[in-house]
Amino acid sequence: MELNLKKLVESGKLSAKGAEQLEKLKPGTFCLHKSWGFGRVTEWNLLLNQIVIDFAGKKSHPMQVQYAAENLTSLPPEHFLVRKASDLMSIKTFARQEPIAVVRNILESLGGYATVGQISEWLIGDVFTEAEWKRWWESTKKSLKASGAFSVPAKKTESVQLRREGVSHTDELVAAFNKARQPKEQIAALEQIIKFHQQFKDPEKQLQPIVAPIENVAARNQKIHPELAFELIIARADLLERVSQLHTTHIGLTLSKLILDEEKRLMSILPKLPAAKEKRVLQALPTVLGPRWTERALQLMQGSHGRMIAQIARVFSEVGQHAEVKTMLERSIREHSATSEMLVWLCNERERWRELINPELLGAILAALEREQHNVTGRGSKLHRALVEDRQLVGEMFADGDIGVARDTMRRLQLSPLFDELTKRSLLGRIVKVYPELESRITGAETQEKTAPLIVSWSSLEKRKAEYEGLVKTKIPENTKEIAIARSYGDLSENFEFKAAKQMQSVLMRRKVELEQMLHNARGTSFEKVDTSRVSIGTVVTLRDSDSNKEETYTILGAWDGDPDRHIISYQTAIGQALLGHKLGEVVSLNTAQFAIVSIEAAPPDETEQASTPSKAAAIEPAIAE
Repeated sequence: MELNLKKLVESGKLSAKGAEQLEKLKPGTFCLHKSWGFGRVTEWNLLLNQIVIDFAGKKSHPMQVQYAAENLTSLPPEHFLVRKASDLMSIKTFARQEPIAVVRNILESLGGYATVGQISEWLIGDVFTEAEWKRWWESTKKSLKASGAFSVPAKKTESVQLRREGVSHTDELVAAFNKARQPKEQIAALEQIIKFHQQFKDPEKQLQPIVAPIENVAARNQKIHPELAFELIIARADLLERVSQLHTTHIGLTLSKLILDEEKRLMSILPKLPAAKEKRVLQALPTVLGPRWTERALQLMQGSHGRMIAQIARVFSEVGQHAEVKTMLERSIREHSATSEMLVWLCNERERWRELINPELLGAILAALEREQHNVTGRGSKLHRALVEDRQLVGEMFADGDIGVARDTMRRLQLSPLFDELTKRSLLGRIVKVYPELESRITGAETQEKTAPLIVSWSSLEKRKAEYEGLVKTKIPENTKEIAIARSYGDLSENFEFKAAKQMQSVLMRRKVELEQMLHNARGTSFEKVDTSRVSIGTVVTLRDSDSNKEETYTILGAWDGDPDRHIISYQTAIGQALLGHKLGEVVSLNTAQFAIVSIEAAPPDETEQASTPSKAAAIEPAIAE
């Protein structure tokens, strides 16, 4: 022990253990402090009971010897930070030429393990730029996994580790599967085994023992969590395909059998699967279900989310059945039964379905939005955005259309409660861009036509009146109270409750004005004594396709009576307008197909009692806004 250190110990300023530690921290030694990080001892000043260290952010920092002995760790020459501080250029070359050795050096310097974030802290800034680091790490990570000497986790928050001697990468993969207790964890571990299956030297001995547990977990979960059973069986199939030495222990548990067992539940199961596995199931449908796969796939398409709709359409094309999808889409558009998700998908994929981008599509979109107009945050909002924000869509629908159809569509838009006035004018303007001669419908030269009476059933009229009364007597007064309460909180500029209540007030008042206009123009009827010598409002019309001889029946009722599932349509729809006025035996054209009218009958009368006249309903005392 140095004499000066011995004197400090004898004077009680330094412990004997501290003196031993301090001997490792002579000038020129590199060290680490838990708060200030990496540094280098530059000077001993034992007369003042101090040593001086240069830290990255604290140059010439003095530290009491006892404190230094307890809080500084001396670093050996092979420590990565020491090597970097001593010869940065060599480390830069080393990192590019021997990336695995660099990571090993860093891990050994950190006790055998480190997160990706810790590794990056030691390299970004002086060895690599941020962009260079990302490229380097992506390449190095693959080499680390392939080497078998490192454990590289999937999550960035977990540590990269040097493997213990005798523990291989394949042993760790199998151990991770055996350790997993939840099906999702087992699926993730199984996918890693599949990814690195080529590293297994004796796959039959190493992997056959995990096949039975996979199948047992799948069988146990089929009833309550069938989506997990699908994931496990698809992963097992991938494993058996890649490793020919393996065999199933449960002969009856196959993807085909699962599909047959769960055919009725596919609608709810498929959206829960990852996209790639959902695709695998859909691609298997033609083989598994045989001739009935088309009907099942079309049902799935009509009730599914956007991703599955696209997947199913792609499968139809792959098996040469594009025409079946087209026929289904045409029918659902014509009958206004297409879901919002289908319509959004069709609008996004319209380059591949040019023949369906026509005025009837806009009618189907408006019908879907009307069904969902109160579901502001649901699927309808996505369709609303697709229509309003895609400024080319409406123009493309009418590019090859008829001016009469365009005029009827403009009339429907003007009467629609779905859009505010600014949005209506924007949509109308897109039609006028195709047919400039219709500009007068926006400028006001045809204002009388805009206020033409609406023929509605008494039952639909009563529903609208009930909505109006609920709005005026309950919702608007409640909103007024909410605004008053929110105002009492003070500081309106930062008052979220006040802003939210005022926004709701705008929504309620806009709906009130829309309802007042609708009720003012409405004329109720029970559809009694209708003229059946020709198609008119209140008739049931049977049509026969001139090509296929298939018959379709439509009940044409009032403006607010649409029910596509029951083939009830409003007289304002494109189909209703095309049929009105035609007689028995005449042929009409609907979406390029020809249909003969084979019967015209009176629809059942609306038996709802008339509570009050429409004019009285429209004259309800307006609510006073806050």
